[in-house]
Amino acid sequence: MIVITAPTSTIGRILVDDLLDRGARLRLVARDPSRLAPAVRERAEAGGEVEIVTGSHGDPAVIDQACAGAEAVFWLAPDDGSAPSTEAAYVDFTRPACAAFARHGVKRVVGVSALGRGTALADRAGLVASSLAMGDLIAASGVAYRAVTCPSFMHNLLNHAGAIKEKGMFFMMADPDLKSPTVATRDIAATAARLLLDGSWSGAGEVPCLGPEDLSPNEMAQIISEVLGTDVGYQQIPGAALKDRLTGFGMTDAMAQGMVDMFDAKNQGLDLAQPRTAESTTPTTFRQWCEEVLKPAVAAA
Repeated sequence: MIVITAPTSTIGRILVDDLLDRGARLRLVARDPSRLAPAVRERAEAGGEVEIVTGSHGDPAVIDQACAGAEAVFWLAPDDGSAPSTEAAYVDFTRPACAAFARHGVKRVVGVSALGRGTALADRAGLVASSLAMGDLIAASGVAYRAVTCPSFMHNLLNHAGAIKEKGMFFMMADPDLKSPTVATRDIAATAARLLLDGSWSGAGEVPCLGPEDLSPNEMAQIISEVLGTDVGYQQIPGAALKDRLTGFGMTDAMAQGMVDMFDAKNQGLDLAQPRTAESTTPTTFRQWCEEVLKPAVAAA
């Protein structure tokens, strides 16, 4: 039995489908099971390879129920802009799960985390620092742990689909000329699925997913322009402006600052500290992602 937390997330949805296609038995922890894909809900209702536990995986009772009899767990801390601190959003949220892993003898945990471990930048990288601390907590529980460590997601650009369509621009805090890796969520899910189904590994470690290329925001804008057939530009925004925007959307001051600190560290090369290897190079190119995901999203915006 494999437990999947956040099964309705962008990564979780793909992961669930990947694992079911490979014949895995899954237990899905979902706050709102109605958001699961209809085909997945039908399989749960029919019984057999899919079970659903309703609730938050940060709830001690819920995660305890989910881990009973489980061999492996996919762990993804949810985006929580209302959290009082980045530590609360990642480390405190994960504490009940670590107790459940140990109590029920879970053998393997695969989590999604960030790049930068061991660098001076990581300690002051906001969300990244707390994500890495979350990984340390999981590893200390005694389970075998693999952190799938990622740079920025290509998927984050979907938040800018409206601006791309209406203004021909997208806006981020990233340095316009800094080449950095980005990764497609489908490739993160594929890596997680491989690790969850492989019972041969032990101990704690990281598995980087770097995408196939390093691109600057200006280069990304050029590719988007070519894919959409219209001029699209990029504009860097200062950290203070990003923080004001995030708090305006209801994010707490601490979480907004954590986001700003993360992007500041990325601008100083946080995501470039991990050497690219054949193993860390995932297949989906930015152009392919734009053709298959961003272009339809902009058309629908």
